[in-house]
Amino acid sequence: MHPKKEIAWEAVQLVDEAKRQVANEAAMMVNDGQILGLGTGSTSHYFIQKLGNRIMEEELDIMGIPTSYQSFFLARDCKIPITTLDEHLPDLAVDGADEVDPQLNLIKGGGAAHTLEKIVDSAADKFLVIVDESKKVEKLGDFPVPLEVIPSAYRPVTEQVKAAGGVPSLRMAQMKDGPVITDNNNFVVDVQFKEIPNPKELEIELNSIPGVVENGVFAGIADQVLIATSNGVESIKKP
Repeated sequence: MHPKKEIAWEAVQLVDEAKRQVANEAAMMVNDGQILGLGTGSTSHYFIQKLGNRIMEEELDIMGIPTSYQSFFLARDCKIPITTLDEHLPDLAVDGADEVDPQLNLIKGGGAAHTLEKIVDSAADKFLVIVDESKKVEKLGDFPVPLEVIPSAYRPVTEQVKAAGGVPSLRMAQMKDGPVITDNNNFVVDVQFKEIPNPKELEIELNSIPGVVENGVFAGIADQVLIATSNGVESIKKP
């Protein structure tokens, strides 16, 4: 293998191991009898797998509320009993993030599942975020803010986003032609801002645009963040 490719591969492996580490620690925080919100994404993937192992080995009575088809199929494969918000509210929701600031504000939606993620995470008694240290930032904004947008509202939404100082971009699919379609049959518009001085205000402003179903700013929702670092797992709780 070429030296540069080997270094890049080793870096990927280190990040992957960090994700496993923090996901496993989160899974060990789950208690028997809890209803869990099951997040979406690579780190949540490892959490769901570890949770399935615990259920099998310890015979735990746990049910999960998936936040996407991806987490639903994985939970089913891992033998985690499935329930819904109509039947139960979650005691604990565990999910990843694309950015986390010191006040535990988040940007989520890299996996285009942020609408149901925000619904489930907000409904939980406790929302636990699991990330590797590359997701820790001083200020939100390097990662674009995803908007789930009703297709017929695409043009007026993007015009209003531009007027608000954002640079919108329709997210295009891989392995298929055309745009990404969410689990709710909507578009995803990624919006880049020069800065986000007040995440809560931006979250409210974006959701006030007609045609926006939900945006990827999660302000003031997270109760605790576990961050996988080179020195182990760091825990940050809401002040």
